[in-house]
Amino acid sequence: MRRQIHALAVAGACALATTAAAETGSGGLALFRIVASDGTDAIPDPLTDKAGDAAAGGKVVVNRRQGNCLGCHQVSSLKTESFHGEVGPSLDGVAGRWSAAHLRMIVVNPKHVFGEATVMPAFYRIDGLSRVRTEFQGKPILTAQQVEDVVAYLTTLK
Repeated sequence: MRRQIHALAVAGACALATTAAAETGSGGLALFRIVASDGTDAIPDPLTDKAGDAAAGGKVVVNRRQGNCLGCHQVSSLKTESFHGEVGPSLDGVAGRWSAAHLRMIVVNPKHVFGEATVMPAFYRIDGLSRVRTEFQGKPILTAQQVEDVVAYLTTLK
């Protein structure tokens, strides 16, 4: 039974399981627990034992080879960065709209919050993806620590 729950949690499916964040799933992904909160899915517990670093998260947000959040979103406090996108909503005030648990879910797999129609990629998922280049197969876009860093940064955008 534990193996079955393990696979569901890693795939991002809603699993009612209590697992330690230090355990790893397929592809080395940290296990996480998804809960329903305020009518949508959330990941209440950090993916790592180390707290997120907002400064490091800001670097991931602007890095075109990592988070590339500015490819789709605008952030007023990052106005010195070029080419803010207009596909997604502005991230200004995102911490007032979403809890850290919801922000973590959105970064890990936004389809759990916004539905299948969203074009936002899942940054911490390796299963069920299509058109993944060979060298990136089996690897998430961000590490568990980078997810926590991005969440820490996003929670500063009040």
